[in-house]
Amino acid sequence: MAPGGRICKEVPESHSMFSDYGIATSNAESKISPSTKTPIVSGGKYVFSSTTGVHDLLECPVCMSSMYPPIHQCPNGHTLCSDCKARVHNCCPTCRYELGNIRCLALEKVAESLELPCRHQALGCHDIFPYYSKLKHEQHCRYRPYNCPYAGSECSVTGDIPILVGHLKDDHKVDTHDGCTFNHRYVKSNPQEVENATWMLTVFNCFGRQFCLHFEAFQMGMAPVYMAFLRFMGDEDDAKKFSYSLEVGGNGRQLMWQGVPRSIRDSHRKVRDSQDGLIIQRNLALFFSGGDRQELKLRVTGRIWKEQ
Repeated sequence: MAPGGRICKEVPESHSMFSDYGIATSNAESKISPSTKTPIVSGGKYVFSSTTGVHDLLECPVCMSSMYPPIHQCPNGHTLCSDCKARVHNCCPTCRYELGNIRCLALEKVAESLELPCRHQALGCHDIFPYYSKLKHEQHCRYRPYNCPYAGSECSVTGDIPILVGHLKDDHKVDTHDGCTFNHRYVKSNPQEVENATWMLTVFNCFGRQFCLHFEAFQMGMAPVYMAFLRFMGDEDDAKKFSYSLEVGGNGRQLMWQGVPRSIRDSHRKVRDSQDGLIIQRNLALFFSGGDRQELKLRVTGRIWKEQ
């Protein structure tokens, strides 16, 4: 028994959970071999590839994520991250001794001396970063995968733009069109129903890039509205190179919107809630529709152009 160590009381229903943690730790430790411990010295720093033994030592055996200060250890030297310390109720997932409040300062110091490649290296990012700034970079790396822009369901698919375009066509059955002008017709037989109103997404191929046109109904406060907006399938810097306009009208009236498409890095909900698009109040939409106002018939036309 380790000096001052105390075995945590076993809880039968959580035994399998601890067993799983033990397997995860063993797997992480089994990755360490002499062939993976050779560092490359660059400017006084140790540069390791993402598969080295030192990097594996910095991998939490519970959540399998990289550990950042404070890194905790048990009296027997097993480490884990601060988030998982609370998750395992202060009981070491490897040897089941009570963790206490021991910091693994040596491992934190080793991490400070490391430089590692971006996790998106295979996608094109070839930069090297200090260990403690690597995570922040990866959250904003221009090579990181994009989330699926389809907002009709909680879709977890990620990938580059060609993968997402194929995914939208094959899995979500989204219409795709070539050209920089469009004519979007929205018809709804029961315009009084907003909460469960269907919405549409169309992908346009224009200037060798892809744009998503959203059109939907939702409740803005107490007022039911219809909204159309454009998103760019790419990063914000490239999105700013384009502009677009949307027009809707009827009965001799016309409403127009002009703006810059938002990157799909911004979620559908974020764009919608920012009201960055053409918003049509329901009463005005019904007026545009003409007739007895019992059916919604809106025709939204638009154009995309590239700024000089």
